[in-house]
Formats: sequence, structure tokens, C-alpha cells
Amino acid sequence: MRIGVPKEIKNHEYRIGLIPATVRELVARGHEVFVEHDAALSIGLDNAAYIEAGASILPDAKAVFDIAEMIVKVKEPQAVERAMLRDDQVLFTYLHLAPDPEQTRELVASGATCIAYETVTDNTGALPLLAPMSEVAGRLSVQAGAWCLEKAHGGAGVLLGGVPGVAPAKVVIIGGGVVGFNAAQMAMGMGAQVAVLDRSLEVLRRFDALFDSRIETIYSDLLSLDKYVTDADLVIGAVLIPGAAAPKLVTREHLKKMRKGSVVVDVAIDQGGCFETSHATTHQDPIYIVDDIVHYCVANMPGAVARTSTFALNNATQPFVLRLADKGAKQAMLDDQHLLNGLNVHRGMVTCEEVAENLGYEFVSPQKALETA
Repeated sequence: MRIGVPKEIKNHEYRIGLIPATVRELVARGHEVFVEHDAALSIGLDNAAYIEAGASILPDAKAVFDIAEMIVKVKEPQAVERAMLRDDQVLFTYLHLAPDPEQTRELVASGATCIAYETVTDNTGALPLLAPMSEVAGRLSVQAGAWCLEKAHGGAGVLLGGVPGVAPAKVVIIGGGVVGFNAAQMAMGMGAQVAVLDRSLEVLRRFDALFDSRIETIYSDLLSLDKYVTDADLVIGAVLIPGAAAPKLVTREHLKKMRKGSVVVDVAIDQGGCFETSHATTHQDPIYIVDDIVHYCVANMPGAVARTSTFALNNATQPFVLRLADKGAKQAMLDDQHLLNGLNVHRGMVTCEEVAENLGYEFVSPQKALETA
């Protein structure tokens, strides 16, 4: 198979779909890999590293798209990239389609087979290709929140961990999944007072055991949300419904009751955000203020630590990339229900139920789409 790796063009996005180690694995199996010129130079991976691994370097994205049977990326294709997709191509990347009708419409129109990292599953029901970036985003969310709390950035001027004689900041994490767990680790490590809200008692028990009762574990309902959110210095939104738009759990009314200079970090922004006042921002212009509350809603948070994120992502995606290349996309998905769950769009059909429901498309099951197209 001919695999193409274009340079990411989203604002301040420096990650890359394949590292040289994955390229070497593909080439050793008889596949061809084509990488755009200087695609990963900003994270210390130059053209020579890819050539040594067996890849061919092409001058621009068009050349990559023109030759590739499968495109491997990190972020969702931008408009100029979607225009280059063909109906005989496979796209393997993060998509986050539910809050993005324009992208969905253009991917449907392209006829391409689009497999989303974020809906591939595993035997435990977890999301193995979302997990590494959720780990990064969870840890970054606390780092970003601490920065936003500084007075120069609109915050209240509160040090997350406090100092002897001065209370630490109150950090509230909504959602106890991978993002929430990693955020809790970081916030507690920085000395903050931490509370985690979740609707799963099993999740709350796990937090209680792992953190030895050093954080508050709170069952999430309307009353507890109101109480904890409005008393927080930093609220981290870590809610995920796989494939679907995030629920709006924190409202404008909550913000009005929060202390001036408090901060909200919406890690769910890729799926539309879990705060009513959230809208996506970039690393170039990451924050804005609503009702005196600082909002950090960067839609590609792990891009801030692009080298770490790229290697972490490739550790997870490599087995799936190899399977898709070795067997071809159709057979690989028919042989693996978990990979099949990643299929979001195929030959003009929407094959992710949550995306279809959110955006008003007819849902076609992935199995049926592959068998009938």
C-alpha cells in the first residue's frame, strides 16, 4: 500500500501522523511511505530521518494526496485537504465530526473511507487511540489552568498549590475518565485542593483507592455541580460521550456565581465543549473572558507539546496502521470489530451513529456500508 503523511496545517499544530519508527515497520512489510517535505522538522524529525527509515520525501501536500492510497494524519483535515481526498482513499486521523457539520458534509461528498482515531475501541470498551492524547490533555489542562490563574492573563492571581499559611486553589474536575485521572494527578501533585465529579460510582471508588482518599470524590448531579463549580478557582471539563457532542454541563448561570478571575479549561472542546460559553480557540490566541471568568478552550491542546504527543500517539496507532496497510482497509475492519467501530464515513455514508444523530444524517452501520458500497 502507498501511505501518505502530509504536514499538519491547523493553527500551531506540529504533530505528525507517522514517526520514522513506524515508517520503518511499514517499509519492512513491503509498503511505500510518502512524507511531505519538512513535515516534522519543528519537532526534531528531519527529512533525513524519514529517508533513512525508507520513506520518500515529496514537495507538498498535493503530491502526497495524489499518490497515497491511505492518508495518515493527526488532526481533522482542513478544507484545502478535504478538497484533495478521493473516493478510493482511506483517511486515518482524529475527526471529531459531531460538532463539525462542514467537515462532515465535505467528507461525505469526497466518497473517501474515513476512520476516526477517537471511536476505535478495545476489548474493555475503552478508546485506545484517544487515550494517549487524553493523558497529555489531562496533564496540560492543569498546567494551562495554573497559567490562566495568573493575574497577567486575567486570572484571580491565585497560586495553584498555595504556600504555607495561604490556602491552595480549589480545582474541580468534571469527568473521571483518562483526562480526569491525569488532571487529578497533576493538580494534586501541584498541591491543589482537588475534587472529581462523575456519575459512575465505580469510577469514584477507583479514584478514592488510587489517591488514598486525598481528593474528594463527588457523585455528579445538578446540586453537586452547582455547589462545586461555583466555589472553584479552576474547573476542568473532562466529559466524553464517544463520537457524540459533549453535553453542556456548566451553564452561563454557573459562571455568574463563580469568583471573578476563576478559570475554566474545556478539554471536551473537540466534541463541542461541555461549558455553555465555550468556543474553540487556538494556541496562538488561547483564552477569552466571559462574565469575568477566563476560558481556555484550545481544540488541539496536545499540539503544545507536539514531540511528546507525536511519539505517544504513534505508540498507540502503529498496530492499527500496520493492519490497515497489510490487509487493506475493508478487510482489516471486517476482521476487527474494534477497528470497524472507528469507521465514521464511507463512500458517502455516515457510519457513526452518534454523528448521524447529531447532524441529521441517515445512519448506516459500518458493516453494512462496507458490504454494500
